Amino acid sequence: MKSVRKKIDWEALSDEELLQIKIRDFNLSIHESPLEPLIENLNNELDAKGITFHPPCYLADEWLCPEGEPIIGIPFCLVHPRLRHIEQEMMLEVEGGTDASCMRLLRHETGHALNYAYKLYKKTRWRELFGPFSSKYSNSYYSQPYSKRFVIHLEDNYAQAHPDEDFAETFAVWLTPNLCWERKYRDWPAIKKLRYIDSLMKKYSNEAPQKTCQKKPPWSASRMTSTLEAYYERKRKILGEEFKGFYDANLMKVFSRQHDTPSSERASRILRRHRRALLNNITKWTGHRKYDVYELINKLIRRCEALELYGKEEDIIGAATLITTIAGNKFNIPKSNRR
Repeated sequence: MKSVRKKIDWEALSDEELLQIKIRDFNLSIHESPLEPLIENLNNELDAKGITFHPPCYLADEWLCPEGEPIIGIPFCLVHPRLRHIEQEMMLEVEGGTDASCMRLLRHETGHALNYAYKLYKKTRWRELFGPFSSKYSNSYYSQPYSKRFVIHLEDNYAQAHPDEDFAETFAVWLTPNLCWERKYRDWPAIKKLRYIDSLMKKYSNEAPQKTCQKKPPWSASRMTSTLEAYYERKRKILGEEFKGFYDANLMKVFSRQHDTPSSERASRILRRHRRALLNNITKWTGHRKYDVYELINKLIRRCEALELYGKEEDIIGAATLITTIAGNKFNIPKSNRR
């Protein structure tokens, strides 16, 4: 006889108690959650473009479109404010935590889903514009921040990660209401990709998908047996340096949470004051790209603000050493991929 899991009234529990619950036992659903109207908005945007195929959505451990499957996985934390709060506490950010950012990610994943549903990646023109779909997904990619061959949609120049991501990002820009992509990208080589998608979607708008999801979607929250705490421990480990708080311990060795002397001031203010000198000297002696070092310094400034760290003028020496060390470890290897 199949066992029935006991329903847990978890909304009344403390955060510490929530972390000990298995994810499947939360019994989460998109229905009547904050996600439901956003998915409805997405489907309305597709209807406005004449696209009749609406990719099904399910709750997963992260944003994804399983390889080759026209279905969208959405992080389970987005269905309830308590789980968003836990995500923020444990990961220091909630990917897709605002309506605007959630819609951007939904449009991106829809690009993947349509690509798989109609097997668009097999088309010769698709390969000419975006590259070979068969390219291996690497754990890292090295982007050209100011390249006009790619649209700008998600952060980290994500269109440059893989031809499949390039298509999904271009589709997301094309789908976004009131963006006026023809005007915005008219002088960019990326306009060819946008016009291609415009003509392609008109062709397939009323056609039934060539492929639908025939199996249980992977990494479904409804089947996750790990506790919430174990899930976050694993997630932080996988992210490594990409975890927002990865450098917190090192920053607290350079600076302090104590505003204990008249000469101490906000660490973020010290870093901003010396940002140009740090940028010029670190790039001069390491050969790293200014863009990468600039982004790293800004990331550390934001963490200093979040941690409310203080320091003295002479602490800039330790900060420069820390930033140089991080840059050496981080940029000798290409930037890690989101997926």
